[in-house]
Amino acid sequence: MRDDQLIRYSRQIMLPEIDAAGQLRLANARVLIIGLGGLGSPASIYLTAGGVGHLTLVDYDRVDLSNLQRQIVHRTRDIERKKVESAADHLKELNPDVQLDLIDHALEEAELRKEVTGADVIIDASDNFRTRHAINRVCIEHGRPLVSAAAIRFEAQISVFDPRRPDSPCYHCLYPENATVEATCTANGVIAPLLGIVGSIQAAEAMKLIMGIGKTLTGRLLLVDLMTMEWHNTLLPKDPQCPVCSHAAPQSKASITT
Repeated sequence: MRDDQLIRYSRQIMLPEIDAAGQLRLANARVLIIGLGGLGSPASIYLTAGGVGHLTLVDYDRVDLSNLQRQIVHRTRDIERKKVESAADHLKELNPDVQLDLIDHALEEAELRKEVTGADVIIDASDNFRTRHAINRVCIEHGRPLVSAAAIRFEAQISVFDPRRPDSPCYHCLYPENATVEATCTANGVIAPLLGIVGSIQAAEAMKLIMGIGKTLTGRLLLVDLMTMEWHNTLLPKDPQCPVCSHAAPQSKASITT
C-alpha cells in the first residue's frame, strides 16, 4: 500500500484482527451491490470508505426527490440522474482509489450469473421479492456469500447466506418463493436512520466475510425495532427440504429488477 493509503486506513489497520493483511484483502476484493436505494447507499459508502477495492453497482432507476430522505449517496442536485452515476460521483469523491463498474439496467440470467461469479461478496439491497429470490438462487448455484437485508416502517432484518458452509440456510429457507410478503417502504413508509443502520451492518458483514474475521450472521437473523430500540438475534436453521439450497435443488431461471 502507498503511504497515503496507510494513513487513510490507519484506524482500521491498527485493529489487530485486521492489520495490513486484512486491509490488503479488502483492497483486492470485489463486491456486487444490487440496488442503490436506502440500503445500498450506506453500504456503498462504508465499503468505499473502508477500502474495498472494486465495487459493481447495479440500479436502473433515476434519483427522485422522494428518495433523498433516506438514500444518502444521492444529493438534491442529482434528481433525475441515473442512480449509478450519482452514486459513482459521490463514491469517487470519497475515495478516488475505488474502482467502479456501473450497470444501469436490469440483470437478466446470463449477466446476473456473470456478475455474481465475478464477485467475492454480494449485497442484496433490492426492494422486491422476485429480485431477492433470483439473487439467492444464483449465489447458491455459484457458492457466493450473500448479505441480505430488508427494512420497513421502524423495523428491519439482516442475515448472511453463505453456501460455502454446508449448514447455512438460504433466503428461500427464510421466505419461500410463494410467500406473500410484498410490503415495501413505498407503500408503508420507513424512518430514515433505519436504512443507515442496516446498510452499514451489511457493509460490516461483507467486510468480515472478505477478511475472514469474526462471527457473521450466517445461520442467524438479526431483527431491529427502532420504536423500542430492541435488537433480537434468532437462529435461522437450514431447511433440509429447501428446493434451492438442498442437495437436490433444481436450477432455476434467474433475472432481477431493483
